[in-house]
Amino acid sequence: MRRRIVAGNWKMNKQFAEADDLINGISEQLREFDTTDVDVIVCPPYPFLELVSDVAEDAEFFVGAQNVAHFDDGAYTGEVSASMLKSLGVDYCIVGHSERRKYFCETNEQIAEKINRLLQQDITPIICVGESLEEREAGKHFDVIKQQVTEGIFHLKADDMQRCIIAYEPVWAIGTGKTATKEQAQEIHAFIRNLITEHYNDDVAQEVSILYGGSCNPKNAKDLFAMQDVDGGLIGGASLKAKDFIEIACSFE
Repeated sequence: MRRRIVAGNWKMNKQFAEADDLINGISEQLREFDTTDVDVIVCPPYPFLELVSDVAEDAEFFVGAQNVAHFDDGAYTGEVSASMLKSLGVDYCIVGHSERRKYFCETNEQIAEKINRLLQQDITPIICVGESLEEREAGKHFDVIKQQVTEGIFHLKADDMQRCIIAYEPVWAIGTGKTATKEQAQEIHAFIRNLITEHYNDDVAQEVSILYGGSCNPKNAKDLFAMQDVDGGLIGGASLKAKDFIEIACSFE
């Protein structure tokens, strides 16, 4: 059955000393809570991956990256390959985040390649999908998400699909302070799970954790996580404060 997951995406924040303080704070506070039934993942910027991996060796959390190249190793200046991430002890990697799609023009086809590279290295992809405010207001949100899932993910075989995590992130709620209602989140999560059922089967769909991402914080996490198809959160701003992040990780009923 699917796991409960809370993943912190630090984005492009913190200097080294600040990152050191934050990850040690997260590690120390995790020891005070029982998170046996929750997988806690920390996704720092590339320069801090080794730091976070070192702390993770003696702590109750996993290490994730925020992006990966859609190429294998080679002459791709500035890129970081899945095999490089694997060598640093990375367990998870975010792909297809809306900011990557918007600012770096990533396509569903490129995201599909990134997923392939990660799975080849036994790194679990956290695959982001979601609609913009304009797309939601135009009633196109279901079509947008179906296209992202179909073109980016459904090339996978069933056993590989079960190794993936999906994160629904309404673009209009990322970093804006706005949050989808628990009913809106449940509606989209159920829609995504139904897409997986239709393409594969219900057994596969029940193995895939689907996270909510979009201004999730300690005040709204419990209500969101109580929804039937919401299996946790991909946390942005609130993951930059150890206390808030741990409080979210402990928000499951």
